[in-house]
Amino acid sequence: MEAIPPAPPRILIVDDDDSVRDVISVLLREEGYNCVVANGAEMALDVAGEEETPLVISDMKMPGRDGLWLLENLRERLPDTSVIMLTGYGDTESAVDCLRRGAVDYLLKPPKLTDLIRAIERALAKRRIEMARKRYQKKLEGKVRDRTAELRSALHNIANTYQNTLLALVAALDAREHETSDHSQRVVSYTSAIASRMGIHGKEMEEIGRGALLHDIGKIGVPDAVLLKPGKLTPDEWLEMRRHPEIGFQMIQNIPFLSTPADIVLSHQERYDGAGYPRNLQRNEIHIGARIFAVADTLDAMTSDRPYRKGTTFANAIQEIKRCANTQFDPDVVKAFLDIGEEGLIRIKKEMAEKKLNPMQAAADAAESEAELARLTDLDDEPDSPPVGSTATPIGAPPVVIRSASGTEG
Repeated sequence: MEAIPPAPPRILIVDDDDSVRDVISVLLREEGYNCVVANGAEMALDVAGEEETPLVISDMKMPGRDGLWLLENLRERLPDTSVIMLTGYGDTESAVDCLRRGAVDYLLKPPKLTDLIRAIERALAKRRIEMARKRYQKKLEGKVRDRTAELRSALHNIANTYQNTLLALVAALDAREHETSDHSQRVVSYTSAIASRMGIHGKEMEEIGRGALLHDIGKIGVPDAVLLKPGKLTPDEWLEMRRHPEIGFQMIQNIPFLSTPADIVLSHQERYDGAGYPRNLQRNEIHIGARIFAVADTLDAMTSDRPYRKGTTFANAIQEIKRCANTQFDPDVVKAFLDIGEEGLIRIKKEMAEKKLNPMQAAADAAESEAELARLTDLDDEPDSPPVGSTATPIGAPPVVIRSASGTEG
């Protein structure tokens, strides 16, 4: 079967002089071109829009709308249509101006057939190249969009992996400290609410949230004999307990996306008046995330039940935090905290409680988290030994007292 030859390109000839228009169209048809005609610029614009018209050959001077008007409108409405201008001997300056405005060529009237054919072929060849370039650019842009979407998806998956790893780490730590389970998650919620009130959003909010989540990660390095001791700690044991901010900082400081949270972990036991530890920082020397966390942590410690005491009311906790502004806490943070209000803070805790799993599932998740933590961090140096974060307290044994590193039981 013979291949069907491509259809000849459609060329629109525009001239108010019937004889010139007819002669050009007849000659081009004899050369195999598909010619249509128009006797004015406005008619030409309508004809060109009816179907694809690769090339327009237009007279410069016409009554009413001239060739320049047609050129400008074709550039705007049909940018893929090429234009050759025909001009008289004394009108070459205007023709050059047309080239600057987007015409591909101009010829003097009456044009020689050979010159006209060459001009047409140059214009059509240039258009083919331009159309091919646009198709390639469009295809390339499509590929870029696809790759960008894939990259965003990959980055999102990486971010989820990071977050899940952190959650596994903290879940294992919470499992080690039975009665403080969910403490880290609640503190993150309180911290985020206060930070939002202070106008903190985006990446900074995420980093502060991670710092709050990981604040006690250094307790992994505190021996069970100290962390789970039911009685009062000796001075040496308190010194061991107070090392956990530095231990946590050393654990995560070299992880690029945790560099800022590492500063919060290191500073989360500092006080606004400089009486905290480990560096006795004060005021703005303390990272804003650590200053916010201090308020959130105190609220949760005061309002949470412990085996040895009942949690106080939110109203009492709020008054105590308000009293300690300018000493233990940053007054600007306390102001934002108070703006949330008692009902707002209670609602945050209630929402966290509603998300909590049933006890059997929680126990299973804790065990799974410890196993995941051992796998992810390679903390278990001896294959036959239990993971560092495992608990030695059997089910049904009396609960042990967990102390906060600030020196109070909580």
